[in-house]
Amino acid sequence: MRFEFLTSTPLSPTEGSGTFVAIDGLVRGLAILGHTVAIRPLEIRTGFHTFDRWLYNARVALAPPTADVAVGVDLDGFLWARRRRGPFVVMLKGIIADELRNERGLVRALLSLQARWERSNTARADRVVVPSQYSAAVAHDVYAIPRSTLAVVPEPIDLADWRRRFAEAARARAARPTVLSVARMYPRKRLDDLLRAAAVLRTRIPDVQVRIVGEGPESRRLRALHRELRLADAAVLLGEVTRQALAVEYVSAHCFCLPTVQEGFGLVFAEAMAAGLPVVACRAAAVPEIVEDGRTGFLVNPRSPDELAVALEATLTNTKLSEEFGRAAVQRVEAFGLESVARRFLEALP
Repeated sequence: MRFEFLTSTPLSPTEGSGTFVAIDGLVRGLAILGHTVAIRPLEIRTGFHTFDRWLYNARVALAPPTADVAVGVDLDGFLWARRRRGPFVVMLKGIIADELRNERGLVRALLSLQARWERSNTARADRVVVPSQYSAAVAHDVYAIPRSTLAVVPEPIDLADWRRRFAEAARARAARPTVLSVARMYPRKRLDDLLRAAAVLRTRIPDVQVRIVGEGPESRRLRALHRELRLADAAVLLGEVTRQALAVEYVSAHCFCLPTVQEGFGLVFAEAMAAGLPVVACRAAAVPEIVEDGRTGFLVNPRSPDELAVALEATLTNTKLSEEFGRAAVQRVEAFGLESVARRFLEALP
């Protein structure tokens, strides 16, 4: 079968974040199963992403897909879909109408426009694939997508590649108790809660260190908060790093924490679990579908730095429990391997 993926998301893990990683994983999973897959990339970039996305879709409308199945990621395909021929599948990686709730000002206004395009796209799809039950419920509520059109397929993770990278990193756990976080710095990721938790945790575990990988719109504000809390090296903001450097961070840490309150899936949780890390996160959005509270880590109430600090302290100071969580986490992520997820995607096709 021939697939063509339509996506205006930049095709790199740095700019495209988890969306690119998930698309890339599914494409490679389908290829492993013997299918032919092409990705139509974003070619023109003006620096104004909303306009770039509209322009991308205008070009798709002028040169329609010819594959057996066209797959539009998020809003992509919305201008062409109204007069399409053949099967059309929309994959919602992050529901824009949900994401904008945690944004402000111009960003919120632009996302509102994109959400209208995304709604239009889903209305014309034969199948809408979402990565979690949470996303299915939100998509049904905000875009009025019939439940019969929705299918849940988790995000894929390349376990073989990560395990190779972990082996090449060949590092022991850090000498000091270390918490790793990886995120694009958006307000919904609530990294400010993690910094505030670090300030509390430092009083209980003096040599603790929180290491945050990523950049984004909240970077300047988070760095200012870091200075305000006088965290010094109790928290380190590392910025963007390479995939191999990230593998080193995963194998060096003792646990993973991301207090996000809006997540359609949360691929970084799967990456951390593949490294055998226990996870501390929030009981919000799709997170409980990946992180099993009391089995692969701890879930706390959203927007609660004090609860984060308590859960992190329990994880870092109880070695036996931490190791049990880590072993269960490694087993849990087997369900998200490339071939397994690609087969589920094929089963979901209309």
